[in-house]
Amino acid sequence: MADMDVFAAMGISGFGKAAKKRELDPSRFDKMKRMDSSVVRPIPGPSKPSTKVGVPGGESEEEDKEGDGFKPSTSGQEDPSRVSDSGDVSGEEEDDAAHDEPEYDPSLPSEPEFPFTHEATLKEHTKVISALALDPSGARVLSGSYDYDCKLWDFGGMTTQTRSFKTWEPAGSYYVNDLKYSNDGQQFLVISATIQAKLYDRDGEEKQVSPLSATFMKGDMYIRDMKHTAGHVGELSSCSWHPRDRQYFITSSADSTIRVWDVENKRKQKSVIVVKSKERGARTKVTTCAYSPDGNLISGACLDGCLHLWNTSSNFVRPNMTVEDAHTKGSDVGSIAFSVDGRTILTRGGDETVKLWDLRSFRKPLAVRSGLATLYPGTNAVFSPDEKHILTSHGASEKGGRGKLVFLRRSDLTIAEETDMETTPVKVLWHSKINQILTGLSNGTISVLYSPVTSINGAKLLLAKGAPKRPTVEDLSDALAAPAILTPHALPMFRDGDGVVKGTKRRREKDRMDPRKSRRPELPVTGPGKGGRVGASATQHIVQNLVRDTTRDEDPREALLKYAKLTQEDPVWTAAWRQNQPKPVFANVSEDEEEEK
Repeated sequence: MADMDVFAAMGISGFGKAAKKRELDPSRFDKMKRMDSSVVRPIPGPSKPSTKVGVPGGESEEEDKEGDGFKPSTSGQEDPSRVSDSGDVSGEEEDDAAHDEPEYDPSLPSEPEFPFTHEATLKEHTKVISALALDPSGARVLSGSYDYDCKLWDFGGMTTQTRSFKTWEPAGSYYVNDLKYSNDGQQFLVISATIQAKLYDRDGEEKQVSPLSATFMKGDMYIRDMKHTAGHVGELSSCSWHPRDRQYFITSSADSTIRVWDVENKRKQKSVIVVKSKERGARTKVTTCAYSPDGNLISGACLDGCLHLWNTSSNFVRPNMTVEDAHTKGSDVGSIAFSVDGRTILTRGGDETVKLWDLRSFRKPLAVRSGLATLYPGTNAVFSPDEKHILTSHGASEKGGRGKLVFLRRSDLTIAEETDMETTPVKVLWHSKINQILTGLSNGTISVLYSPVTSINGAKLLLAKGAPKRPTVEDLSDALAAPAILTPHALPMFRDGDGVVKGTKRRREKDRMDPRKSRRPELPVTGPGKGGRVGASATQHIVQNLVRDTTRDEDPREALLKYAKLTQEDPVWTAAWRQNQPKPVFANVSEDEEEEK
């Protein structure tokens, strides 16, 4: 017999004082329920009670009676004393049946199909949300805005006050166009309206892929051939990680190129895809790019309306598949999304349309949905986790109006559901693990839509911590009765190591060589501090004054003319020419001719 069985037999359940378990309020999610949710869906559980004999509801009735001392018939049939001639339950048992557990009818919808019954808001940005990303586990939110800021949010560390734990400007006064987490969630890319991509680690610190910084190389704008530049020369628009190899990612730009980068090599791209416009000799802006789920295809949508596909094993001279006029010329395609099987492509255009494309018949779209107002160039569309629906947004029809989230059926792009939002939704995400929808609005608010029934973690963690514990008199008295004695060297900030005595000389020298830890400023390229030498010693100052160069203070004309008289009196190099050199003879000019002039 195990020890726990022995303790249970003796009536001992444990030792010491049992910790009190915090019980959460079952109705805690009601305060975050959306008021405009017009569709009321039943939650999982039994339906209305049944008063007829022979239905599954009668079984639960017998189980309740059995607990009260009633023994059901062993033959599997109903007791005839409880049933009237008409087959109905008698009045006494009918009253009891009303209090029994109701039955579950599988014909009724048990769970909400779309998780938007409840809402949590994250509001710290002041302008439109232009980029939004969730890490693969669904624990952290990364947002970028037209207010030039990036913010990191952690569901597990936030309370109902929903404050971000890190804010920074990745590129000064430039918009943030795109954000993408890597597949392992340990790093993410920030694409601003500059010509250089930046790589950060999970906590928002610049990823040190080299001894200098995490900013990738920019190209030379004076080189005409884009294949010979080390980086982009136009504004970046979007990025995408390789789905299977976390070392590679692609970026698209207004310089008509898509570039493949290696995380470990920021000095030059790995490959360059030059997109040629259908207009001869012209360039076009690549508005968005994406990898296929298997990583074998790279797709790009351009401002001239074309949609291109390249095979990653090709030389990228020309696209393997192209659709001209996929969207209206001059409109920004906000997003490209592949289905899991890699055969279907979803595009959201600035021409207020959503289109589905099949790679096996790529010339015409499978389905088109029009009339979706697009107010911002980065408006996107995504697949649902089960890929039966498509989520996108509908802009407000007037200034200050309300926008909509639109759920489309994948088969024919008809509207399956709509829900109103506070303002125009720009960016939408539907995370598959936590089954929650994130929406970036035009007023700077991030709306997290979820369902207490079908969603897990995420925004539900904000209400899972309960109210903060208030200090009691006992807590204060215990603190006064046994005060803690702290020695300076016992604190972590004063320790040299984790309890291990090590020599610090080598570590100090190593930290001194690290420009980040030593906080060494950037060395000037030219000027007095070139090469790291700032200033001069006293001896150098005296020597420089002894042989001071004064040519800068002299007039060059006077410096040359002071040798003119000496050249005529004592010519060193031209003395032999005096004998045979002709002398100039000038004509005499009369006074009348001078007056005429």
